[in-house]
Amino acid sequence: MRKTLDFLLHHWISVGQLLLRPRFAEHSLETFASVLDTCERIAREKFAPFNRLSDTQEPHFDGQRVHLPEATHAALAAYVESGMLAAAQDHDIGGMQLPCVIEMAANAFFHKGSIAMGGYAMLTSGNANLMMAHGTPKQREVFARRLFAGQWFGTMCLSEPQAGSSLSDLATRAVPDGEDFEADPLGPRYRLKGHKMWISAGEHEITENIVHLVLAKIPLADGSTVPGTKGISLFIVPKQRVSAEGELTGERNDVALAGLNHKLGYRGTTNTLLNFGEHGGAVGYRVGQPGEGLRCMFHMMNEARIGVGLGAVMLGFAGYEASLDYARQRPQGRPMTVGGKDASSPQVPIIRHADVKRMLLAQKSYVEGGLALELYCARLVDELHTGDERAARDAGLLLEVLTPIAKSWPSEWCLEANSLAIQVHGGYGYTRDFPVEQHWRDNRLNMIHEGTHGIQGLDLLGRKVRMHDGAAFKLLAARMQSTVKAALPHEVLAGPARQLQMALQTLESATRAAWMHGQPDEALANATPYLQAFGHVVLAWLWLDVAAVCCARLADAAGDEAALQGHLAAMRYFYAYELPKIDAWLLAVASRQSVCRDMQDDWF
Repeated sequence: MRKTLDFLLHHWISVGQLLLRPRFAEHSLETFASVLDTCERIAREKFAPFNRLSDTQEPHFDGQRVHLPEATHAALAAYVESGMLAAAQDHDIGGMQLPCVIEMAANAFFHKGSIAMGGYAMLTSGNANLMMAHGTPKQREVFARRLFAGQWFGTMCLSEPQAGSSLSDLATRAVPDGEDFEADPLGPRYRLKGHKMWISAGEHEITENIVHLVLAKIPLADGSTVPGTKGISLFIVPKQRVSAEGELTGERNDVALAGLNHKLGYRGTTNTLLNFGEHGGAVGYRVGQPGEGLRCMFHMMNEARIGVGLGAVMLGFAGYEASLDYARQRPQGRPMTVGGKDASSPQVPIIRHADVKRMLLAQKSYVEGGLALELYCARLVDELHTGDERAARDAGLLLEVLTPIAKSWPSEWCLEANSLAIQVHGGYGYTRDFPVEQHWRDNRLNMIHEGTHGIQGLDLLGRKVRMHDGAAFKLLAARMQSTVKAALPHEVLAGPARQLQMALQTLESATRAAWMHGQPDEALANATPYLQAFGHVVLAWLWLDVAAVCCARLADAAGDEAALQGHLAAMRYFYAYELPKIDAWLLAVASRQSVCRDMQDDWF
């Protein structure tokens, strides 16, 4: 994986160019490499050896406290010591001012080593980043600084048992805590009552405190609430009460663990049902203005969605590497020749069989393409924060339209890579003697959390491709056309370039056709196949762009020829086996296929 990562960072994304910007001027390619080396080592020594342990010894509650393996505590202590929680933050709050793309690349090792153990860190940095963007100076000083230092860990509390993804139906309430509630140094103080479900990292003793970011509604004078998402506000609710200086008061907040959820995979991260306000109300401090909670929370949610995509990629990568190693060692069968098989000849490694190569190539195209997608999005984040005005504006638009893809595409197709890894192992892959079954179980969550697959499709087709008169989609299409134009003169790339051009035209046509009558229920009934097709077109574009770099390096006799040929083979596989799938998906979109919309409950 490291070889692929270095190739994408240095020869495709060209991270060295970021060193010319003032924010990153103190770094060098050597410091970037040192960060990656350190994280790779910690993941190899502290995370990967205990991944199975975190799965088999899943969290349990004894009525007083939640127990986790000591290896989880040690792994996260090593992560905190590395400074990665504040990797991209300013020096003056203990950060390293690393580019987002390097931070993302470094975290890839932890996701691959043990995604469940690494989940605590991802939530904590996202929690702190939200406060840096939307919190008051005091909230940043007291809460964000301690989160970045790893002294406290964080969560996000959105879903509720009765509401799930329908945030407009939240029932948790927050009422002002006294007449002087706005005078508290930590922010306007409220008392919260309600229940939150599916809260990852919601209870543990890894750190001395847990900082919950909670969505709730503030009742109006008559006791009612503003309907819909416009009535949602955001609150900081610490597990342990804190003083205005950030010291623990010794008083537990009114937040109680109601139960642990026992999951198919991802078992190393506690997942909880939390009760707020069983004894008068949990003390919380409002972030931002009333009614702006969801807007603020999307700062963390969008970051988490890219993080989920990266996690899905790395689980896929882990399965790919395991099945590749197995296929090279496992002897079975004999080559097919014109005269038939020679039963007296020795068996050959299964990697010699075309169908096994097909499964490995599929995995390679998914995981390497998915890694390129996540790194590209991280590079856009760097452009958003450090580029010139036009580059930042364009990066913001591209992130809007690509975030649903960055979350959903790897969640589906790197899960498929894990399924293929099991298949390559045969019956052994279905046992716990090999790691690939756990990779699949862990990855299955990623199509669900941080916005399900269906929600991402609705967001993409219902909002992202249409916003600002389609500006984001038009900009993305222009980037694709630029790649096509550059590839057409090259013999190896001309065919795929024309294929991508046709695919883009089909996608644009289907987008217009879906909204031909302007009826949301009609257009969005097929939002998920649209999401799948859109993602495949994006990945085809990225693969063509990566392939152009490979061809240039081969022409200059630069780099590892075998690795470069491998990338090109994965690109050819994607165009031969994957991109043609979009025609079927988009046919349903363009025709506004109504069978799912028309289906009646009692017909099932």
